[in-house]
Amino acid sequence: MKHDRRTCEEPPTMEEDIILDVCGLEPPEPLERVMDALSELKAGQRLHMLIDREPHPLYAILKSNNYSYRTATLADYRYEITIWQNV
Repeated sequence: MKHDRRTCEEPPTMEEDIILDVCGLEPPEPLERVMDALSELKAGQRLHMLIDREPHPLYAILKSNNYSYRTATLADYRYEITIWQNV
């Protein structure tokens, strides 16, 4: 069962998406890694982050830096956060 939350409609992908698995890492490493990956994100590209706890602090950072995201809770209780830059 997937639980879905969206900040806005996800754009179509023009570039190859980035997959970032930060499961099992202790804070603040997941946040540091996602911020590094976002700095490499190209227009039309999405970042898919897999994490084993919901990254609440990340959501405010994304909103204040002009990113949208979709959060899905996976069947194994991990979270998949799909992030893209607003146009």
